[in-house]
Amino acid sequence: MKKVFSLIAIVAIGISWISWNKKMPIREKISKEDIIACYNMETLNAYQQEASMKPFASLHIDPKKVENVEQLGKMISFEAADGKPAGGYFIPAKKKSNRWLIVIQEWWGLNDNIKNEADKYYSDLGNMNVLAVDMYDGKVAATPDSAMKLMRGADMTRMVAIVKGAIAHAGKDASIYSVGWCFGGMWSLQTAMLAESKAKGSVMFYGRPESNVEKLKTLQCDIIGFFGNKDQSPSPAVVNDFEKNMQSAGKKLEIHKYEAGHGFANPSNPAFNEAAAADAYQKAIAFLKAHS
Repeated sequence: MKKVFSLIAIVAIGISWISWNKKMPIREKISKEDIIACYNMETLNAYQQEASMKPFASLHIDPKKVENVEQLGKMISFEAADGKPAGGYFIPAKKKSNRWLIVIQEWWGLNDNIKNEADKYYSDLGNMNVLAVDMYDGKVAATPDSAMKLMRGADMTRMVAIVKGAIAHAGKDASIYSVGWCFGGMWSLQTAMLAESKAKGSVMFYGRPESNVEKLKTLQCDIIGFFGNKDQSPSPAVVNDFEKNMQSAGKKLEIHKYEAGHGFANPSNPAFNEAAAADAYQKAIAFLKAHS
């Protein structure tokens, strides 16, 4: 009799478990892309948090007014990866070309200084399309406080969509290069990773490096970086860690360090270091030409 009751109990438990399991929603399998997207945001979110604080803002002095020069490009619109329109300052190659340089602003926004820099690279690189993306969707800051407010309200997911949209706008056969300063230096490296096999070379002027070695392993191009030994964002210690992480990832990184502070390559920055900026620019141009 005990055996009969035991058998009935086992059957009852089995029926209950099957019934409960049927009611449970089937969990979708997490894709590799979802996992990558999760850890891709760590560095971006860390930068946003830092750049929203007073100590970071104190590294930035109100930019000087840039001379009003005739610009080579014009503003265009393209579709971002989220389906919404995005904008950028575009200078087309003189002859049809699949070579594209994506230029990325400082935390101030897509201002005249960045447009002038885009013009310089266009003139010195030869036949290349140059697109300076507007990461703030039309907003530009003129003071550290206003830049801090823009950064606090920034949507990093939207910025990823803008960069992806720029890469797609360049075309399926495009060779993608990137350059940026500070906020843009960080994004130049991120752009190289987002471009995957299209990436051919990335230039970082300071900016927070990627700290996730697994993400760095996805790089498919060489990187060159210019950093100031008097800078605190990123600090020399962070730059040293970046070098070690790139070595661990098995990726090629060329680093140049100057006795200069934050924003040393920006002519509109009162901390502008002309000698360091000129040397870095020449090396950046040589790097991009060597990888074309």
